[in-house]
Amino acid sequence: MASVKIASAKKTSKTKKSMSEEKKDMISAYLYIAPFFIIFAVIGLYPALFSTFLAFQKWNGLAPMEFVGLNNFRVVLMDPLFWKSLYNTIIIGLMGTAPQLIIGIILAFLLNLSFLRFKNFFRVTIFMPYITSMVAVALIFSVLFSNHESSLANYTLGLLGFDPVNWGASEWGTKIAISIMVFWRWVGYNTIIYLAGIQSISNDLYEAATIDGANKFQQLIHITMPLLKPFIILTVFFSTVGSLQLFAEPTVFLGASAFTRDEAMTVVMYLYRDAFKLQSFGTASATAIILLVIIIIFSAINTLVTSGFGRKKKGAY
Repeated sequence: MASVKIASAKKTSKTKKSMSEEKKDMISAYLYIAPFFIIFAVIGLYPALFSTFLAFQKWNGLAPMEFVGLNNFRVVLMDPLFWKSLYNTIIIGLMGTAPQLIIGIILAFLLNLSFLRFKNFFRVTIFMPYITSMVAVALIFSVLFSNHESSLANYTLGLLGFDPVNWGASEWGTKIAISIMVFWRWVGYNTIIYLAGIQSISNDLYEAATIDGANKFQQLIHITMPLLKPFIILTVFFSTVGSLQLFAEPTVFLGASAFTRDEAMTVVMYLYRDAFKLQSFGTASATAIILLVIIIIFSAINTLVTSGFGRKKKGAY
């Protein structure tokens, strides 16, 4: 009987010891991942919650806050400049984003061709704009799209028989210049993503298509595009979010006059102007929430559209 009690006691002590070791391992694991959650709470979660709180307050950053309910949302939604900024954001986003997704797939397909020489050089070159400093980008495009007749853009238009364009002041001239800047900066990023997707496709499919007599264009349409669907959905989602948050490109292109003109005023620029130019943090926070809702709606629509890409209809073979 005594031996049974001793054995039971030893078993209990071993169980407690193993439980304590499990707790130590669990605490150690939480300590390892704690820095991420702490940093996220400080620079991510808290600003988001505080901005949501500010959306219902009237505050200039110094005076006491005053609760105004939904008035900030009403002020923003009734402001014609907000709708103008939303219009600019969508137009510039479409002109700068849609072409880069299509051309990105074509470039990725060309960079993956077996007979292409100096592949690494071309891949690095096409990715360079993404890592280029925005200051350098601003200098380059301010020269390319200068209002002077001898600028590269106006000189090219002259060769084609068109009149020079005042890129920095005209409505569509500004939009086109910024869209080209967005395209130039991000097309390489999407190309590399598509290239990674193409390289995950088995070469046997292309070899079989070649034996069946399919040319390169047919292989691109019927093999590459359908199998790139997950990557297309990813890039469309990121591009949609990025285009609706457009800020750096129009700001550096227009310079000091960026927040005093409405030709290229985007929603984020409108938000920034309210917060840091007009010291109206309540309406700026309300604009941020409205922008979040718009991003969710557009992202959902684009995801649904791209999810149906390449899907066979019922009864199709």
